[in-house]
Amino acid sequence: MAIDLHCHTRISDGSTNIDELLFIARRMGVNIISVTDHDTFAGAKRAEVLGGRLGIEVVLGAEFSSFSTNARHGVSILCYMCEHPYRLEGLCLRNSKIRQSAFEEYLPKIMRQYPISPETVSAKARGSSNVFKNHVIQAIMDSGYSSQSYAFLSNKLFGAEGVAKLEERYPEPEEVINFIHEAEGLAVFAGVKECDLDFLLPSLVKHKLDGIEVFSPDINEKLKEKLVDFANKNDLLITGGSNFHGMYSSYPRLIGSGGISRELFKMMEKRKKIISRVGAY
Repeated sequence: MAIDLHCHTRISDGSTNIDELLFIARRMGVNIISVTDHDTFAGAKRAEVLGGRLGIEVVLGAEFSSFSTNARHGVSILCYMCEHPYRLEGLCLRNSKIRQSAFEEYLPKIMRQYPISPETVSAKARGSSNVFKNHVIQAIMDSGYSSQSYAFLSNKLFGAEGVAKLEERYPEPEEVINFIHEAEGLAVFAGVKECDLDFLLPSLVKHKLDGIEVFSPDINEKLKEKLVDFANKNDLLITGGSNFHGMYSSYPRLIGSGGISRELFKMMEKRKKIISRVGAY
């Protein structure tokens, strides 16, 4: 049984519709999937309905953006099995405004190199909860201003030395974890970096982080071993997923790649039942 707990749709920064994603999942033999669009549950809720018709179990999920002031980089916190998603609507709106403000700041810088219009970008974002960086890149490519790959443009514009590189000051990860717990959901750290093992990850464990995403195409084998060891020593859940974005990706990511076993998924369900019985952290 294949389980992929990290997928994105056009509701945020993926290129596929929800029904397309689920059809691909079924073709790839993925039986359990989580739609984790950025700062919204809209895609996940719709996927739950469609998944039932296709025989695919859909785990309610979302990916929340945060920024660690101490670590000086963005942190993604995945929310799973949330009992009261409406309690996170304020966080969704807050992050949406931050993302929109960042877009308004970096777009003029990009337009100096590529004379696209805000209207063109907005058209690419139609159906999405917000304007994301991939919509800007798509507008550039569709307007004929570049024949380079998506990966090249993404790095050129938004990479470490990119002209549109910004430190978007989303809420601290500890704050996001607290919000998720208030909504009775599981909080999982995705995209852990090697440098996070010494300070950031232990700090988040003290704030009752539930788990870490270990099995992912983004994590090499050496780091994967370290994360499994850290998770076992700190009673953390181990999750995984492809971080599927369709064509909006720097390299191919198949749905089902980086997934987890049924045993690890049952551990998530067990932790969730304990939370539901207690009613709070």
